[in-house]
Amino acid sequence: MTEPAGTRPFSAFEWMLSLRYLRARRKEGFISVIAGFSFLGIVLGVATLIIVMAVMNGFRKELLDKILGLNGHILVQPLESPLNDWEQVAARLAGVPGLRLAAPIVEGQALASSPFNASGVLVRGIRAMDLTKLGSIANNIKQGTLEGFDASQGVVIGRRLADQLSLRAGDSVTLVAPRGAVTPMGTTPRIKPYKISAVFEIGMSEYDAAFVFMPLAEAQAYFNRSGDVTAIEVYTDAPDRIDRFRPLIAEAAGRPIFMIDWRQRNATFFNALQVERNVMFLILTLIILVAALNIVSGLIMLVKDKGSDIAILRTMGATQGSIMRVFLITGAAIGVVGTIVGFLLGTVVCLNVESIRQFLSWLTRTELFSPELYFLSRLPADMDISETTAVVTMALTLSLVATVYPSWRAARLDPVEALRYE
Repeated sequence: MTEPAGTRPFSAFEWMLSLRYLRARRKEGFISVIAGFSFLGIVLGVATLIIVMAVMNGFRKELLDKILGLNGHILVQPLESPLNDWEQVAARLAGVPGLRLAAPIVEGQALASSPFNASGVLVRGIRAMDLTKLGSIANNIKQGTLEGFDASQGVVIGRRLADQLSLRAGDSVTLVAPRGAVTPMGTTPRIKPYKISAVFEIGMSEYDAAFVFMPLAEAQAYFNRSGDVTAIEVYTDAPDRIDRFRPLIAEAAGRPIFMIDWRQRNATFFNALQVERNVMFLILTLIILVAALNIVSGLIMLVKDKGSDIAILRTMGATQGSIMRVFLITGAAIGVVGTIVGFLLGTVVCLNVESIRQFLSWLTRTELFSPELYFLSRLPADMDISETTAVVTMALTLSLVATVYPSWRAARLDPVEALRYE
């Protein structure tokens, strides 16, 4: 006796039966609840994973843009002797292909004070021609202007610092440096007032509250540098391929130098971000795995409940393959539709994440994303196509794998045994 030929795979009959099993009647209400929770679990798992990965990517991208926009990709420092020849070295470095800026700087710590408040700051002396090439500063001037920066004795400060000191462009800020003039009584602090030429805001609270830019010549006099500079900040066209610039810079410098790049200066910070990102991916994947296990349990219960139906179908000529496909479609429908809905929900939230944050902040009357804690003034989200594809593929794969065992079990059901106990 040969096996009945049955209908062709994934025929209309199989789809109709599968969808009917998804719409459980009253006595199978518990099974329907399990299917609903499985669907909800996959939706939330996929959406949460997409949102969290996009926000963490946005964090990394925004922080990287802010950090590399203000700080050099490679910091060139002197060895053996001070950088008295900084003009010649900077000119030679500027001629290296792929380097867009070589900015000599003088850096030092100081206390910025006003009649209303005081705050520790990092003073950076820089030439006007170099400052105007730093887009993160030049393109984000909120008050005042950079015109005549070298000629004046004015300084440029961040928006948060200006707010802390209750100052604005045109006011005076007093800078106090611990190492000033040397007298017979010892070293006295240097205290000098400076007019605020401009106020910038780059959107990273750490920088907006701590940086003060001063004309290079004035910074040399203020910090007793006597014609030399602290270092030369080098900006490249490709910060991700920084290693290929190292030998070119070493050769162009024409003197002993020490180089440290942005990855070394921020290694701990970006490594911590990467570890956190990987751990979050693993943890949130468990949500999808739990939802997939719910599909397994729901289908097993459905198979037990539909034992007599399966037996009748088998005696009427349905093949084992046909029965297996019916339950495969039933389980896969939950997983596939849940993944699609989760993807759409995650995408919508990612595209409107800042608006959602502002609404929740207004609703709860709390600051949900404090710039002082998270460094950025807005919540970023950057969806990566490859990562999103990986999340969707993983969810679909887990959902489909979860249906294999219950479907195989349904196909292996013996019709005689199933009908004997009815």
